[in-house]
Amino acid sequence: MAVKMRLTRLGDNKSPCYRIVVVDSRKARDGEYIDKIGHYNPKANPAEVVVDVEKAKAWIAKGVQPTETVRSLLLSTGVIEKSAKLSPAKTNPKKKKK
Repeated sequence: MAVKMRLTRLGDNKSPCYRIVVVDSRKARDGEYIDKIGHYNPKANPAEVVVDVEKAKAWIAKGVQPTETVRSLLLSTGVIEKSAKLSPAKTNPKKKKK
């Protein structure tokens, strides 16, 4: 079973609010989830992010893969640290043949 940490949408039309949840990747976006980790409100100024740090670290230790959006939220709250793997690879430009 592939388990992911992702966002599920709540709120009315044009006023979104999201939950950060652990869910089987085959389930629907707003379907049932395994565990709620926190919530994210992008409409607040500044954006409000609340994460249960202990739950998030425990799930990541079990091998749960966060989506890119959730990964950036976890980085901003300090749950995970930015590693070299998250940065794009630096490559040398191709040399032109003469």
